[in-house]
Amino acid sequence: MSIADTIPTDIGTSVERAQAIVERLGELGARYDAAPVFPIESVKLLRDAGLLRSFAPLAAGGEAFPDRQAHYAAMMSVLRIIGRGDLSVGRLYEGHVNALLLFDWFGTPAQIATLRQQLSAGALYGVWATEPPPGVQLIPADSAWTLDGAKSFATGAGGLAYAIITANPPTGARQLVIAKADDATRTDLSQWRVRGMRATGSGVYDLSGMAVTPDDRLGNGGDYDLEPDFTTGAWRFTAVQLGGIEALLTETRAAMSLSAREDPLQRAKFADAVVATRSAYLWVRECAARAAARDADGPAFARMTRGVVERAALDVMELASRIVGTRSAVDGQRIDKIIRDLSLYLRQAGPDYAKDQAAIAWLGHDAWGQGDELW
Repeated sequence: MSIADTIPTDIGTSVERAQAIVERLGELGARYDAAPVFPIESVKLLRDAGLLRSFAPLAAGGEAFPDRQAHYAAMMSVLRIIGRGDLSVGRLYEGHVNALLLFDWFGTPAQIATLRQQLSAGALYGVWATEPPPGVQLIPADSAWTLDGAKSFATGAGGLAYAIITANPPTGARQLVIAKADDATRTDLSQWRVRGMRATGSGVYDLSGMAVTPDDRLGNGGDYDLEPDFTTGAWRFTAVQLGGIEALLTETRAAMSLSAREDPLQRAKFADAVVATRSAYLWVRECAARAAARDADGPAFARMTRGVVERAALDVMELASRIVGTRSAVDGQRIDKIIRDLSLYLRQAGPDYAKDQAAIAWLGHDAWGQGDELW
């Protein structure tokens, strides 16, 4: 019997396993925040819980779900839960889930078979698309093509087993390539000196000279940018961010003194935090539903959801600081870590542009449509 055969396939399995380790992820997260290194123990927790393969293609040992909507519902829950435990690990795990989806959509049988072997060995994957100019180039060669260039803000650089990266061929749209990501000599973390999300190790990874065989090329040129999946896929990182907001709300409630609980002004602030958190949840849930349905208006929902979650996080961060006071900024306090992590994680590219594009979509037509019936 294989390892995959021992993993239950009911929907609740991945969610229950995530819930079982979330407290320990939080404890380990405090340690990795104090002395930033790649969170090996946290990744081991994910592996031992079966979560590294939960959302893999079935042929790679992934869990079976009744339909795509149930698949995405479980995915959203797990991403939220891991985000509650540690946002750095949540960011790493979201990249892993993204890679698994790309394998599911574009992988050949041989690539899926290799993925199954790597997941059985505990491999963690990521997706790297950000790069300094002129970008990573795919250079033609007789026996095997090679890469030239580097990726920046490469989450998990040097700690992941593999990353699916984007590379520019001599002609045509950018190509996905499966690349080794654990080479310390290619990794530069010297500039990753940040207040939050420290354990993600989002540094620079030099890919120059790396050989690319046909089996290393995932899908066809332009596949990565196909809509609606490309833009709507932002729902995944908003789900992790939502988990961080929910954790901050929980910690704020636990830290409220008796006098604060008896003060109507403080209770009003807490009520505002609850509303902001739950509103973000409803948007993320709707966006995940749109992604599951491959809805044509999914990109508009994702762009708007990014702004909603950012606004909710900023509001809850401020409210938590006002309610809890100085303790919210004390080093070693969980509230302080969550606020620092969220402050950085929210800095996704082009937020104003994303919101503007969402507004254009709604101005053009009723983008709500029949959304309530999708979930």
